[in-house]
Amino acid sequence: MISEFELNLEKYAEIILRVGLNLQSGQRLLIGTAPLNYGAPLELAPLIRLITKKAYQMGARFVEVLWDDDQIKLLRFQHAPRDSFEEFPTWRTDAEYEFAQSGDAVLFIVAFNPDLLKEQDSSLFMTTLQTYIKHSVPFSDLRHQDAMNNLVVAAPVEGWADKLFPNLPKESRKTKLWDIIFNICRIKNQDPISAWEEHIKNLEARCNFLNKKQYKYLKLIAPGTDLTIGLPRNHNWQAARSISKNGINFVGNIPTEEFFTLPHKDKTEGFVSLTKPFSRTVLVEDLKLYFSEGKIVKATAKSGEEFIHGILDTDEGSRRLGEIALVPHSSPISQTGILFYNLLIDENSSCHIALGNAWRSCLENGNIMSDDKFSAAGGNISKLHYDFMIGSEEMDIDGVLESGKVELIMRNGEWAF
Repeated sequence: MISEFELNLEKYAEIILRVGLNLQSGQRLLIGTAPLNYGAPLELAPLIRLITKKAYQMGARFVEVLWDDDQIKLLRFQHAPRDSFEEFPTWRTDAEYEFAQSGDAVLFIVAFNPDLLKEQDSSLFMTTLQTYIKHSVPFSDLRHQDAMNNLVVAAPVEGWADKLFPNLPKESRKTKLWDIIFNICRIKNQDPISAWEEHIKNLEARCNFLNKKQYKYLKLIAPGTDLTIGLPRNHNWQAARSISKNGINFVGNIPTEEFFTLPHKDKTEGFVSLTKPFSRTVLVEDLKLYFSEGKIVKATAKSGEEFIHGILDTDEGSRRLGEIALVPHSSPISQTGILFYNLLIDENSSCHIALGNAWRSCLENGNIMSDDKFSAAGGNISKLHYDFMIGSEEMDIDGVLESGKVELIMRNGEWAF
Protein backbone atom coordinates (compact mmCIF):
# COMPACT_ATOMS: atom_id res chain seq x y z
CA MET A 1 0.00 0.00 0.00
CA ILE A 2 1.36 3.43 -0.96
CA SER A 3 2.34 5.60 2.04
CA GLU A 4 1.22 9.19 2.55
CA PHE A 5 4.78 10.36 1.86
CA GLU A 6 4.95 8.42 -1.41
CA LEU A 7 1.60 9.86 -2.45
CA ASN A 8 2.78 13.40 -1.71
CA LEU A 9 6.03 12.78 -3.58
CA GLU A 10 4.00 11.64 -6.60
CA LYS A 11 1.94 14.84 -6.39
CA TYR A 12 5.10 16.94 -6.09
CA ALA A 13 6.53 15.39 -9.25
CA GLU A 14 3.23 16.07 -11.04
CA ILE A 15 3.23 19.73 -9.96
CA ILE A 16 6.86 20.12 -11.05
CA LEU A 17 6.19 18.75 -14.53
CA ARG A 18 2.64 19.91 -15.24
CA VAL A 19 2.37 23.26 -13.41
CA GLY A 20 5.99 24.39 -13.07
CA LEU A 21 7.66 23.29 -16.28
CA ASN A 22 4.49 22.57 -18.25
CA LEU A 23 6.61 19.97 -20.04
CA GLN A 24 5.55 19.44 -23.65
CA SER A 25 5.50 16.18 -25.57
CA GLY A 26 8.67 15.98 -27.66
CA GLN A 27 10.70 18.27 -25.40
CA ARG A 28 13.97 17.27 -23.81
CA LEU A 29 14.47 17.85 -20.08
CA LEU A 30 17.68 18.65 -18.22
CA ILE A 31 17.42 17.97 -14.48
CA GLY A 32 19.69 19.06 -11.69
CA THR A 33 21.36 22.26 -12.73
CA ALA A 34 21.70 24.88 -9.99
CA PRO A 35 24.23 27.62 -9.22
CA LEU A 36 27.24 26.22 -7.36
CA ASN A 37 25.64 22.81 -6.86
CA TYR A 38 26.78 21.68 -10.31
CA GLY A 39 23.85 19.27 -10.23
CA ALA A 40 21.33 17.29 -8.24
CA PRO A 41 22.51 15.66 -5.00
CA LEU A 42 22.76 11.87 -5.19
CA GLU A 43 20.59 11.84 -2.07
CA LEU A 44 17.64 12.97 -4.21
CA ALA A 45 17.80 10.01 -6.61
CA PRO A 46 14.31 8.67 -5.65
CA LEU A 47 12.65 12.01 -6.48
CA ILE A 48 14.63 12.46 -9.69
CA ARG A 49 13.88 8.95 -10.89
CA LEU A 50 10.19 9.63 -10.27
CA ILE A 51 10.33 12.90 -12.21
CA THR A 52 12.19 11.17 -15.04
CA LYS A 53 9.61 8.38 -15.25
CA LYS A 54 6.70 10.81 -15.33
CA ALA A 55 8.47 13.02 -17.89
CA TYR A 56 8.79 10.10 -20.29
CA GLN A 57 5.16 9.16 -19.64
CA MET A 58 4.23 12.72 -20.64
CA GLY A 59 6.09 12.37 -23.94
CA ALA A 60 9.57 13.72 -23.15
CA ARG A 61 11.99 12.89 -25.94
CA PHE A 62 15.06 12.66 -23.69
CA VAL A 63 15.82 13.27 -20.01
CA GLU A 64 19.35 13.98 -18.76
CA VAL A 65 20.48 14.46 -15.17
CA LEU A 66 23.48 16.38 -13.88
CA TRP A 67 24.50 14.79 -10.58
CA ASP A 68 26.47 16.28 -7.71
CA ASP A 69 27.89 15.03 -4.42
CA ASP A 70 28.56 17.26 -1.41
CA GLN A 71 31.37 15.09 -0.11
CA ILE A 72 33.27 15.35 -3.41
CA LYS A 73 32.89 19.12 -3.20
CA LEU A 74 34.13 19.16 0.40
CA LEU A 75 37.11 16.96 -0.46
CA ARG A 76 38.14 19.46 -3.10
CA PHE A 77 38.20 22.31 -0.59
CA GLN A 78 40.10 20.17 1.89
CA HIS A 79 42.72 18.65 -0.37
CA ALA A 80 42.89 20.18 -3.87
CA PRO A 81 45.84 22.43 -4.79
CA ARG A 82 45.13 25.97 -3.68
CA ASP A 83 45.86 27.29 -7.17
CA SER A 84 43.36 24.96 -8.87
CA PHE A 85 40.06 26.58 -7.93
CA GLU A 86 39.63 28.33 -11.26
CA GLU A 87 39.29 24.91 -12.86
CA PHE A 88 35.71 24.38 -14.01
CA PRO A 89 33.70 21.56 -15.64
CA THR A 90 32.68 23.56 -18.70
CA TRP A 91 30.75 20.61 -20.09
CA ARG A 92 28.08 21.30 -17.47
CA THR A 93 27.42 24.89 -18.51
CA ASP A 94 27.74 23.83 -22.16
CA ALA A 95 24.92 21.33 -21.55
CA GLU A 96 22.77 23.97 -19.88
CA TYR A 97 23.33 26.37 -22.75
CA GLU A 98 22.60 23.76 -25.40
CA PHE A 99 19.27 22.78 -23.79
CA ALA A 100 18.28 26.43 -23.30
CA GLN A 101 19.23 27.45 -26.84
CA SER A 102 17.11 24.60 -28.21
CA GLY A 103 14.10 25.72 -26.18
CA ASP A 104 14.06 22.56 -24.10
CA ALA A 105 13.03 22.35 -20.43
CA VAL A 106 15.45 22.88 -17.55
CA LEU A 107 14.80 21.98 -13.91
CA PHE A 108 16.90 23.61 -11.20
CA ILE A 109 17.06 21.88 -7.82
CA VAL A 110 18.18 24.01 -4.87
CA ALA A 111 19.20 21.47 -2.24
CA PHE A 112 22.42 21.82 -0.29
CA ASN A 113 23.94 21.86 3.18
CA PRO A 114 24.42 25.55 4.10
CA ASP A 115 27.25 24.62 6.48
CA LEU A 116 29.13 22.23 4.19
CA LEU A 117 32.01 24.64 3.55
CA LYS A 118 31.69 26.62 6.77
CA GLU A 119 35.18 25.73 8.00
CA GLN A 120 36.85 26.13 4.60
CA ASP A 121 38.78 29.08 3.16
CA SER A 122 36.14 31.62 2.10
CA SER A 123 38.51 33.13 -0.49
CA LEU A 124 38.51 29.80 -2.31
CA PHE A 125 34.73 29.79 -2.27
CA MET A 126 34.74 33.28 -3.79
CA THR A 127 37.10 32.03 -6.50
CA THR A 128 34.76 29.15 -7.36
CA LEU A 129 31.79 31.53 -7.32
CA GLN A 130 33.40 34.01 -9.71
CA THR A 131 34.55 31.13 -11.94
CA TYR A 132 31.02 29.75 -12.08
CA ILE A 133 29.59 33.19 -12.88
CA LYS A 134 32.06 33.65 -15.73
CA HIS A 135 31.20 30.34 -17.37
CA SER A 136 27.43 30.53 -16.79
CA VAL A 137 26.86 33.89 -18.51
CA PRO A 138 25.63 32.51 -21.89
CA PHE A 139 23.11 30.22 -20.20
CA SER A 140 22.08 32.85 -17.63
CA ASP A 141 21.43 35.39 -20.39
CA LEU A 142 19.09 32.96 -22.17
CA ARG A 143 17.29 32.22 -18.91
CA HIS A 144 16.74 35.92 -18.20
CA GLN A 145 15.28 36.21 -21.70
CA ASP A 146 12.84 33.32 -21.02
CA ALA A 147 14.41 31.34 -23.85
CA MET A 148 13.07 28.09 -22.37
CA ASN A 149 10.55 26.83 -19.85
CA ASN A 150 12.47 26.43 -16.61
CA LEU A 151 11.68 25.85 -12.96
CA VAL A 152 13.45 26.14 -9.61
CA VAL A 153 12.36 23.77 -6.82
CA ALA A 154 13.73 22.66 -3.47
CA ALA A 155 14.04 19.25 -1.86
CA PRO A 156 15.45 18.21 1.53
CA VAL A 157 18.94 16.86 1.96
CA GLU A 158 20.39 15.68 5.22
CA GLY A 159 22.75 18.57 6.02
CA TRP A 160 20.09 21.17 5.28
CA ALA A 161 17.51 19.43 7.48
CA ASP A 162 20.11 19.13 10.26
CA LYS A 163 20.75 22.87 10.06
CA LEU A 164 17.05 23.77 10.36
CA PHE A 165 15.95 21.27 13.01
CA PRO A 166 18.91 20.42 15.28
CA ASN A 167 16.60 19.81 18.24
CA LEU A 168 14.61 17.06 16.54
CA PRO A 169 15.75 13.43 16.52
CA LYS A 170 18.04 13.00 13.53
CA GLU A 171 15.75 10.50 11.85
CA SER A 172 12.86 13.02 11.96
CA ARG A 173 14.58 16.05 10.46
CA LYS A 174 14.22 15.34 6.74
CA THR A 175 10.65 14.17 7.30
CA LYS A 176 9.87 17.51 8.98
CA LEU A 177 11.40 19.47 6.10
CA TRP A 178 9.56 17.41 3.48
CA ASP A 179 6.32 18.08 5.35
CA ILE A 180 6.93 21.85 5.24
CA ILE A 181 7.83 21.80 1.54
CA PHE A 182 4.70 19.82 0.73
CA ASN A 183 2.64 22.41 2.66
CA ILE A 184 4.11 25.57 1.13
CA CYS A 185 3.91 24.01 -2.34
CA ARG A 186 0.21 23.16 -1.91
CA ILE A 187 0.90 19.46 -2.35
CA LYS A 188 -1.36 18.40 0.52
CA ASN A 189 -4.44 19.85 -1.13
CA GLN A 190 -6.86 17.22 -2.38
CA ASP A 191 -6.32 18.57 -5.90
CA PRO A 192 -2.93 20.36 -5.96
CA ILE A 193 -3.18 21.31 -9.65
CA SER A 194 -6.50 23.11 -9.10
CA ALA A 195 -5.07 24.76 -5.97
CA TRP A 196 -2.16 26.05 -8.04
CA GLU A 197 -4.41 27.34 -10.80
CA GLU A 198 -6.42 29.29 -8.22
CA HIS A 199 -3.25 30.64 -6.61
CA ILE A 200 -1.84 31.73 -9.98
CA LYS A 201 -5.15 33.40 -10.88
CA ASN A 202 -5.05 35.45 -7.67
CA LEU A 203 -1.42 36.45 -8.19
CA GLU A 204 -2.07 37.54 -11.77
CA ALA A 205 -5.07 39.66 -10.75
CA ARG A 206 -2.90 41.72 -8.40
CA CYS A 207 -0.20 41.98 -11.09
CA ASN A 208 -2.76 43.38 -13.52
CA PHE A 209 -3.66 46.05 -10.98
CA LEU A 210 -0.02 47.07 -10.51
CA ASN A 211 0.64 47.10 -14.26
CA LYS A 212 -2.25 49.45 -14.92
CA LYS A 213 -0.83 51.88 -12.35
CA GLN A 214 2.63 52.18 -13.98
CA TYR A 215 4.12 53.80 -10.88
CA LYS A 216 7.11 56.05 -11.51
CA TYR A 217 8.65 55.37 -8.10
CA LEU A 218 8.25 53.05 -5.15
CA LYS A 219 8.96 54.40 -1.67
CA LEU A 220 9.96 51.81 0.97
CA ILE A 221 10.01 52.75 4.65
CA ALA A 222 10.84 50.45 7.60
CA PRO A 223 13.29 50.42 10.53
CA GLY A 224 16.73 50.77 8.93
CA THR A 225 15.22 51.37 5.48
CA ASP A 226 14.39 54.56 3.59
CA LEU A 227 14.61 53.68 -0.08
CA THR A 228 13.22 55.21 -3.26
CA ILE A 229 13.25 52.92 -6.32
CA GLY A 230 12.56 54.37 -9.76
CA LEU A 231 10.73 52.18 -12.26
CA PRO A 232 11.30 52.45 -16.03
CA ARG A 233 8.53 53.35 -18.45
CA ASN A 234 6.57 50.33 -19.66
CA HIS A 235 7.77 48.12 -16.83
CA ASN A 236 5.85 44.89 -16.33
CA TRP A 237 4.98 43.29 -13.00
CA GLN A 238 5.04 39.51 -13.09
CA ALA A 239 4.01 36.72 -10.75
CA ALA A 240 4.13 32.95 -11.09
CA ARG A 241 3.48 32.36 -14.78
CA SER A 242 5.86 33.32 -17.59
CA ILE A 243 5.88 32.56 -21.31
CA SER A 244 8.98 31.16 -22.99
CA LYS A 245 10.11 32.37 -26.40
CA ASN A 246 8.60 29.26 -27.96
CA GLY A 247 5.21 30.02 -26.41
CA ILE A 248 5.14 27.66 -23.41
CA ASN A 249 3.49 28.90 -20.21
CA PHE A 250 5.53 27.94 -17.16
CA VAL A 251 5.88 28.82 -13.47
CA GLY A 252 9.52 29.65 -12.75
CA ASN A 253 9.54 29.06 -8.98
CA ILE A 254 7.73 26.54 -6.79
CA PRO A 255 6.87 27.73 -4.21
CA THR A 256 6.10 31.28 -5.33
CA GLU A 257 4.40 34.15 -3.52
CA GLU A 258 6.16 37.14 -5.13
CA PHE A 259 5.24 39.99 -7.47
CA PHE A 260 8.34 41.33 -9.21
CA THR A 261 9.52 43.83 -11.78
CA LEU A 262 12.73 45.59 -12.75
CA PRO A 263 13.86 48.88 -11.21
CA HIS A 264 15.43 51.59 -13.35
CA LYS A 265 19.14 50.89 -12.95
CA ASP A 266 20.02 54.57 -12.37
CA LYS A 267 17.15 55.66 -10.11
CA THR A 268 17.51 54.10 -6.67
CA GLU A 269 18.28 56.42 -3.75
CA GLY A 270 18.63 55.94 -0.01
CA PHE A 271 19.43 52.97 2.18
CA VAL A 272 18.01 49.55 2.94
CA SER A 273 18.63 46.96 5.66
CA LEU A 274 18.32 43.21 5.24
CA THR A 275 15.71 41.60 7.47
CA LYS A 276 17.00 38.05 6.96
CA PRO A 277 20.62 36.85 6.70
CA PHE A 278 21.99 36.15 3.24
CA SER A 279 23.55 32.70 3.02
CA ARG A 280 25.88 31.54 0.25
CA THR A 281 28.13 29.30 2.35
CA VAL A 282 29.40 32.57 3.84
CA LEU A 283 26.71 33.96 6.15
CA VAL A 284 26.03 37.67 5.72
CA GLU A 285 24.21 39.25 8.66
CA ASP A 286 22.88 42.77 9.34
CA LEU A 287 23.73 43.99 5.84
CA LYS A 288 22.95 47.60 5.03
CA LEU A 289 23.23 49.00 1.50
CA TYR A 290 23.45 52.68 0.55
CA PHE A 291 22.44 53.86 -2.95
CA SER A 292 23.12 56.98 -4.97
CA GLU A 293 21.97 57.38 -8.59
CA GLY A 294 21.13 53.70 -8.69
CA LYS A 295 24.53 52.48 -7.54
CA ILE A 296 25.58 50.99 -4.22
CA VAL A 297 28.15 53.39 -2.79
CA LYS A 298 28.51 51.78 0.63
CA ALA A 299 27.83 48.36 2.15
CA THR A 300 28.26 47.39 5.79
CA ALA A 301 27.55 44.10 7.56
CA LYS A 302 27.98 42.51 10.96
CA SER A 303 29.45 39.43 9.27
CA GLY A 304 30.32 38.54 5.69
CA GLU A 305 31.15 42.09 4.64
CA GLU A 306 34.25 41.04 2.69
CA PHE A 307 32.20 38.46 0.80
CA ILE A 308 29.59 41.09 -0.14
CA HIS A 309 32.27 43.45 -1.40
CA GLY A 310 33.55 40.62 -3.60
CA ILE A 311 30.07 40.23 -5.10
CA LEU A 312 29.70 43.98 -5.61
CA ASP A 313 32.96 44.11 -7.52
CA THR A 314 31.93 41.41 -10.02
CA ASP A 315 31.05 43.92 -12.74
CA GLU A 316 29.43 47.33 -13.26
CA GLY A 317 25.90 45.95 -12.98
CA SER A 318 26.50 44.06 -9.74
CA ARG A 319 26.17 47.31 -7.75
CA ARG A 320 22.76 48.09 -9.26
CA LEU A 321 19.30 46.61 -8.84
CA GLY A 322 17.85 44.09 -11.27
CA GLU A 323 14.65 43.29 -9.36
CA ILE A 324 12.22 44.56 -6.78
CA ALA A 325 9.75 41.97 -5.48
CA LEU A 326 6.75 42.40 -3.19
CA VAL A 327 5.66 39.61 -0.83
CA PRO A 328 3.10 40.10 1.94
CA HIS A 329 4.27 39.24 5.44
CA SER A 330 1.30 36.87 5.69
CA SER A 331 2.70 34.59 2.98
CA PRO A 332 2.53 30.90 4.01
CA ILE A 333 6.32 30.75 4.05
CA SER A 334 6.70 33.78 6.28
CA GLN A 335 4.14 32.34 8.66
CA THR A 336 6.31 29.27 9.30
CA GLY A 337 8.67 31.60 11.21
CA ILE A 338 11.64 29.66 9.81
CA LEU A 339 14.78 31.04 8.18
CA PHE A 340 15.42 28.38 5.55
CA TYR A 341 18.94 29.38 4.42
CA ASN A 342 17.64 28.68 0.92
CA LEU A 343 17.01 31.66 -1.36
CA LEU A 344 14.23 30.02 -3.34
CA ILE A 345 12.13 29.64 -0.20
CA ASP A 346 13.33 32.63 1.81
CA GLU A 347 12.71 35.10 -1.03
CA ASN A 348 9.06 34.02 -1.09
CA SER A 349 8.66 34.90 2.56
CA SER A 350 9.65 38.55 2.27
CA CYS A 351 9.82 41.58 0.03
CA HIS A 352 13.23 41.50 -1.60
CA ILE A 353 15.59 43.21 -3.98
CA ALA A 354 18.11 41.60 -6.30
CA LEU A 355 21.46 42.95 -7.29
CA GLY A 356 22.55 42.31 -10.86
CA ASN A 357 20.84 41.15 -14.01
CA ALA A 358 17.23 42.19 -14.66
CA TRP A 359 14.55 39.97 -16.14
CA ARG A 360 14.07 41.09 -19.74
CA SER A 361 10.38 40.17 -19.74
CA CYS A 362 9.76 42.78 -17.03
CA LEU A 363 10.16 45.49 -19.67
CA GLU A 364 7.87 45.78 -22.68
CA ASN A 365 9.73 44.24 -25.66
CA GLY A 366 12.73 43.68 -23.38
CA ASN A 367 13.28 40.15 -24.71
CA ILE A 368 13.92 41.46 -28.22
CA MET A 369 15.97 44.54 -27.32
CA SER A 370 19.70 44.77 -27.86
CA ASP A 371 21.78 45.16 -24.72
CA ASP A 372 22.30 48.85 -25.50
CA LYS A 373 18.59 49.54 -25.92
CA PHE A 374 17.68 47.54 -22.80
CA SER A 375 20.26 49.45 -20.76
CA ALA A 376 19.14 52.81 -22.19
CA ALA A 377 15.56 51.99 -21.17
CA GLY A 378 16.73 51.40 -17.58
CA GLY A 379 17.36 47.64 -17.53
CA ASN A 380 20.38 46.41 -15.60
CA ILE A 381 22.86 43.99 -17.15
CA SER A 382 25.22 41.89 -15.05
CA LYS A 383 26.77 38.45 -14.81
CA LEU A 384 25.00 37.78 -11.51
CA HIS A 385 21.56 38.01 -9.90
CA TYR A 386 21.37 37.74 -6.09
CA ASP A 387 18.28 38.26 -3.96
CA PHE A 388 18.32 39.97 -0.56
CA MET A 389 15.33 39.89 1.82
CA ILE A 390 14.26 43.32 3.07
CA GLY A 391 10.58 42.92 4.04
CA SER A 392 8.94 42.59 7.44
CA GLU A 393 5.71 43.27 9.28
CA GLU A 394 7.00 46.84 9.69
CA MET A 395 7.46 47.59 5.98
CA ASP A 396 5.39 50.37 4.37
CA ILE A 397 5.44 50.84 0.59
CA ASP A 398 3.93 53.67 -1.45
CA GLY A 399 3.64 54.04 -5.21
CA VAL A 400 4.24 57.43 -6.82
CA LEU A 401 2.39 58.07 -10.08
CA GLU A 402 3.71 60.14 -12.98
CA SER A 403 1.48 62.98 -11.75
CA GLY A 404 3.19 62.89 -8.36
CA LYS A 405 0.17 61.43 -6.58
CA VAL A 406 1.15 58.99 -3.82
CA GLU A 407 -0.84 55.78 -3.34
CA LEU A 408 -0.64 53.12 -0.65
CA ILE A 409 0.67 49.70 -1.73
CA MET A 410 1.61 48.07 1.58
CA ARG A 411 1.16 48.93 5.22
CA ASN A 412 2.78 46.91 8.01
CA GLY A 413 3.88 44.33 5.48
CA GLU A 414 0.39 43.69 4.06
CA TRP A 415 -1.44 44.84 0.94
CA ALA A 416 -3.17 48.20 1.31
CA PHE A 417 -5.28 47.78 -1.83
